[in-house]
Amino acid sequence: MRELVFSPKQRRVLTWWRPGSPDRDRQAILCDGAVRSGKTLCTGLSFFCWAMVSFHRKNFALCGKTIQSIGRNLLEELLPLLDDMGFRCEKRTSKNLLTVRLGGRVNTFYLFGGRDEGSAALIQGITLAGALLDEVALMPRSFVEQAVARCSVAGSRLWFSCNPESPAHWFYQEWVRKAEEKKVLRLPFSMEDNPGLTPEVRERYRTMFQGTFYRRFVLGEWVAAEGLVYDFLDKSFWKEPPENGLERWHISVDYGTANPTSMGLWGQRDGIWYRVKEYYYNSREEHRQKTDEEYADDLAALAGGRSIQGVVVDPAAASFLETLRRRGWRVLPADNRVLSGIRLTARLLKAGKLVVCAGCTAAIREFSLYHWDPDCQGRDQVKKEHDHAMDEIRYFAATVAAREERRGGLYAGVVERSGF
Repeated sequence: MRELVFSPKQRRVLTWWRPGSPDRDRQAILCDGAVRSGKTLCTGLSFFCWAMVSFHRKNFALCGKTIQSIGRNLLEELLPLLDDMGFRCEKRTSKNLLTVRLGGRVNTFYLFGGRDEGSAALIQGITLAGALLDEVALMPRSFVEQAVARCSVAGSRLWFSCNPESPAHWFYQEWVRKAEEKKVLRLPFSMEDNPGLTPEVRERYRTMFQGTFYRRFVLGEWVAAEGLVYDFLDKSFWKEPPENGLERWHISVDYGTANPTSMGLWGQRDGIWYRVKEYYYNSREEHRQKTDEEYADDLAALAGGRSIQGVVVDPAAASFLETLRRRGWRVLPADNRVLSGIRLTARLLKAGKLVVCAGCTAAIREFSLYHWDPDCQGRDQVKKEHDHAMDEIRYFAATVAAREERRGGLYAGVVERSGF
């Protein structure tokens, strides 16, 4: 069995429910704060130990943004550890449940995904002795409230973990601010609370985020997204393209009819992606809409005879995608998740892994105008203007540049875990 070292805050999570603990009268625990701060593992381990010590032949819920995220973020690391500790866990993937045995006790743990408003119906009707909700701030209120309502067995408790969002978020208003009122033990986590992180790894994570995301994911603060989306960019980021040696060419496209169409030509050198040229057409300003065939001609002109490995396009542009396929282009439907894509794009820009070259004037103009929408209470949303090159660059970052991130394991740990 591998030796585990826990920080004082993690030990408090592990023991808050034990006899003699000063926190024993609490009805729930809430662990929020920075990424990679050790919340998930100690929360999950404590939940299973409590359930198996306290109950026999009862039902419990393990909830995440999706069932896949529960497996990836929690169970993949936790189940081998529980096995080393003498737990016997039988996973029935087809039924999304775990049967867990310890000594003479046996309990059932059901897996639920709280992806959208319709997810509340999935958990309705079951009687639970407890529920763990990982990434709870990414779940709709209806799902969380239904999970809470199902915990009606005497002695049942709730376990929450999440990274911070906006202070207007419903979960912050109803659970974080009202923790004492609801008899919730709230423990804010920082990266220093995870003894498994070396100083070098902590510093790497501190340099990965900027602005609002730095304050949330590194400092662990519930802060509103405001101002420029990419507020760290200045003139030093707009560089001249390398004179030669670029390879692995791609084109990214945000397709519009009444709205502008933006295309970017990307080439790679020494692990860095350069957006060396662009195409930007605003049909309203030009007083003429173009056809799919005309845009396909423009894309070919932007390629300039280069060997293009893939064209990244929003999958919503179905007719344009089909036009490109008929012409022989290899089309890559874009990952068009907005918030996770923005975080990834910002991190790659800041790290110098994505470079927008000085000649891409339309993209540079949009970077200076692309704002968070201040009127969206309780959720992060960008203002739907000056966003066409921004969307197209985000498509490229999330669909092509993310391949290198996945190979290193960092993308899955930081971006996908945020659930977008």
